[in-house]
Amino acid sequence: MSFSLVRFAPVLLLAFALAACSSGDDSGPAEPAATPMGRTFLSTEVQGQAIPGGGPLTLQFADGRVTANAGCNTISGAVTFDDNVLRVEELASTLIGCPGELADADRWVDTLLNSAPTWKLDGDTLTLQNNEQTVTLLDKKVARPDKPLRGTTWVVNGLITPDAHVRSQAIDDAKPTLVIAEDGAVSGSAGCNRLTGTATVEPGQDGEKVTFRLGTTKMMCPPEVMEVETAVLRALDGTTTATIDADVLTLRNDNGHGLTLTAR
Repeated sequence: MSFSLVRFAPVLLLAFALAACSSGDDSGPAEPAATPMGRTFLSTEVQGQAIPGGGPLTLQFADGRVTANAGCNTISGAVTFDDNVLRVEELASTLIGCPGELADADRWVDTLLNSAPTWKLDGDTLTLQNNEQTVTLLDKKVARPDKPLRGTTWVVNGLITPDAHVRSQAIDDAKPTLVIAEDGAVSGSAGCNRLTGTATVEPGQDGEKVTFRLGTTKMMCPPEVMEVETAVLRALDGTTTATIDADVLTLRNDNGHGLTLTAR
């Protein structure tokens, strides 16, 4: 009995050594290749058919979906990145009428995305290629870094209400502006009257907290301009949450109203 134990001990030790060697050489499964998911890209170059209206093409990848815009409507749908091929399903679009060449931008986007282009991600550069085109895009944070809240002249282009996000010709004509200086001084225009006052900026959980204390001159303007001004002042009355994405500032007031502004 003892002879058998002595005889098989080397075999057991050898098996253990082989298992240890095998475990040491096992590098485990390869890390999955990085995809564009969770990032937003802007086109910087198009080889082949150009974007009608000039673009640029914006591609936002989030939650298994792609959202695309080339200057007219916003198109979105499910997206996968199988074998370096970008595939989309069930694309849907907003239905805004666009003038001139921009009217063909949606068809250009739809054709590109449905062509099952190959994709390549090299750092901050994404390249899409099909038989007709090569589209080079750059990460939006690199192509258009966030503008600073202070010292930038912001122009209102939209109103946020508790029920809707409003764009109108009256807003574009009134061109309300907002400037917050480094020392917190506020200047600009509410659409008709000049703005003056101060703003206190503090860190917040969802963005910077900006508390306005403002006054205006007392001129009267056409009714449509005064309507815009009333909405702007309501949005800037008290504490707001400010978020910046590239050259777009969004202010949301605790009272449910807000503004979207672009950097001049």
